[in-house]
Amino acid sequence: METLQIGRARLTWLNGGVTHLDGGAMFGVVPKPLWSKKYPVNEKNQIELRTDPILLQLDGKNFLIDSGIGNGKLTDKQKRNFGVLEESRVEKSLEELGLLPDDMDGILMTHLHFDHACGLTKWERNQLVPVFKNAAIYTSATEWHEMRYPNIRSVNTYWESNWKPVQEQVETYENEKEIVPGLKMFHTGGHSDGHSIIVFEDGDEMFIHMADLMPTHAHQNVLWVLAYDDYPVTSVHQKEQWMKHGYDKEAWYTFYHDAHYRAIKFDSDGEMVKKVERIRYEYK
Repeated sequence: METLQIGRARLTWLNGGVTHLDGGAMFGVVPKPLWSKKYPVNEKNQIELRTDPILLQLDGKNFLIDSGIGNGKLTDKQKRNFGVLEESRVEKSLEELGLLPDDMDGILMTHLHFDHACGLTKWERNQLVPVFKNAAIYTSATEWHEMRYPNIRSVNTYWESNWKPVQEQVETYENEKEIVPGLKMFHTGGHSDGHSIIVFEDGDEMFIHMADLMPTHAHQNVLWVLAYDDYPVTSVHQKEQWMKHGYDKEAWYTFYHDAHYRAIKFDSDGEMVKKVERIRYEYK
């Protein structure tokens, strides 16, 4: 498992499973000859997208950034349509680190689409139960409302199975929430109306987790947003703001979906100066 120390924070990428989604949908109006130079694509026009939670250990507490694709939550048809070739091994990853799901203090949910939220619950004795039963689950109030009352479009990604068993654990906020000193969640909208990013600052050290505003390194261009975005113009403006802020601070940018990089540090001109590459494992 890849790790990165940023100030007081230690980040470790867990195995949360993988999807393969349509490359055109993931890059919106950007022509394939442009985006395919930056991110590999297969013969089905799909790109590999990890769903790997980040274990964030900070001030004696254990947090997860998002929860993975889960286990046993998808039908065979959904697995085929979403290109799920591997389900979550989050509990196994935690075990290798000497931890249990019960040791998690908080789950920082950037948003509640199925590929981020399926790992919150699991089947146990024919009923769905929380995976991280001791953790507070943080999400924006807007996202929590959308999760429970989806519209005709969002009903395909906001699933009752992912929220009903954990509703007593959920803590919401309006615009921003400080989880512990230096660690904040900011409601941005864009990808979904309630989408949030995560920002950590400790002196001169900083990381920004843009979540699905910049799901991969190939989405660095502020104009390259997803066809899946509910409010793409909002995504552009939020990316513009937070990319400039991060460049000025020479922040690390961390990824949940990127199949090739776990984190990248950019300089003030937006040029890559450091990187943490994803190690590919063969699982049996």
